[in-house]
Amino acid sequence: MFQSNKEYIDFLIQSGVHTFLKETPNNLLETQELKEKSLIKKDIKELGEINEIKELISLISNHQSTLQKTAKKLVLYDGDLQSNLMIIGEAPGQEEDEQGIPFVGRAGQLLNKMLSAIKLERKNVYITNVLPWRPPQNRTPTDQEILDFLPFLQKQIEIIKPKIIYLLGTTATKAILSTPLSLGKLRGKWYEYKSVNLDAPINVLVSYHPAFLLRSPNYKKDAWSDLQMLEKKINEN
Repeated sequence: MFQSNKEYIDFLIQSGVHTFLKETPNNLLETQELKEKSLIKKDIKELGEINEIKELISLISNHQSTLQKTAKKLVLYDGDLQSNLMIIGEAPGQEEDEQGIPFVGRAGQLLNKMLSAIKLERKNVYITNVLPWRPPQNRTPTDQEILDFLPFLQKQIEIIKPKIIYLLGTTATKAILSTPLSLGKLRGKWYEYKSVNLDAPINVLVSYHPAFLLRSPNYKKDAWSDLQMLEKKINEN
């Protein structure tokens, strides 16, 4: 009867039809909840505009990641925002996921002892991880997950501006130094972390993750050697 949709629509209009039903209703009335969510999103700054850790937390919380579906809490940092030393680990474990604080499990307790051995208190150090969410079953982060959260880790470095970064484990080393070399080949040397958003390069030292040392205590001697290098550099600054 009708040659086109336009002819059919014209016929309906001429017949007095002025409203067409859809499978989903028009959002004519916005609920208070939707309004609040909209305002929250408007308040979140872009990564390049962020200058404070609390702003970064809001951005990461709203960053879509499959890790959020299995994790309980966002785990970003612990310690002193004014510290000259930043320690970077791998990712939260079960206890970290429950408390929302990095390095609070057995590995964290060992880290506290390691810091104490070179006369450092945990509260005076900035501690974070490559990933802010716990991977399922504490598995090793994938390369894609490392790349996904790397901009947020780099922004932490730019905000804190530490003089020294202490990398614990392969994941942290891969993220910051962008190298496939093993820890055994990277240990015992100082490296530099550079960024266009930093006024000066940051000294970087690599060592074993405390969780690895718990599984392989025969490497504690090497870790102690790394700590002594760290202590010497701190005293120089």
